[in-house]
Amino acid sequence: MLWPMIAIALGFAGIAVLGVLAVRVFVEVRRLSRQVGATSERIQRASEDLERAAVPLASRMHEAGRD
Repeated sequence: MLWPMIAIALGFAGIAVLGVLAVRVFVEVRRLSRQVGATSERIQRASEDLERAAVPLASRMHEAGRD
């Protein structure tokens, strides 16, 4: 009777460990997705700034090419 109880206890402990690890993975994935979202917003803002800065430069280069 002792061995089946030990097997059940070990099985429960294994499932509990897997549950804890699953929760940790879930938390890290949520944190990573927030970081990816914030980084994509920063990249988008930087590309908009670059585009705004490139327009006057491109017009100056176009005018210089005419001369």
